[in-house]
Formats: sequence, C-alpha cells, structure tokens
Amino acid sequence: MPLQGTVSFKDVTVDFTQEEWQQLDTDQKALYRDVMLENYYHLISVGFHMTKPDMIRKLEEGKELWTTERIFSSQSYLGE
Repeated sequence: MPLQGTVSFKDVTVDFTQEEWQQLDTDQKALYRDVMLENYYHLISVGFHMTKPDMIRKLEEGKELWTTERIFSSQSYLGE
C-alpha cells in the first residue's frame, strides 16, 4: 500500500474552545488527557521528532490546559 503522506502531531489531536473544554466533565477531561498523551508517545516511539508541546507538558503534570481561546492557538508543530 503506498504511503498517504506524513502525519503531524496536529493531525492526531483534538482542539477545544475554552467554552467546549469547560463543558467536559472530569472523566471526559481524563480521557482526553490519556488519548492525547498516548498519541504523542506513539508518534515519538515511531521516530517522529518534535519539541514537546506545552499542552503535553501540562497534561503530564496534571495541570489544567486552559489558556485563552484555543488549546493549540500558539503551538507550533514540527513535521507539518
């Protein structure tokens, strides 16, 4: 099967507005954390090279993500 192109970290993330994030309950936020960390670790394990995004650091530390308008608004994604 031919390659379909490269995958970036942003391709495997979900971006919530602050309002959407506030509507999630504790279990939904925990699921989001687990899935985003798993996606990040899988990309790293297959050789994807990138600077660790701030949102991953916050998730690893158990901190609340909320910034201003969007989780990824000021993030840069290497490999895009």
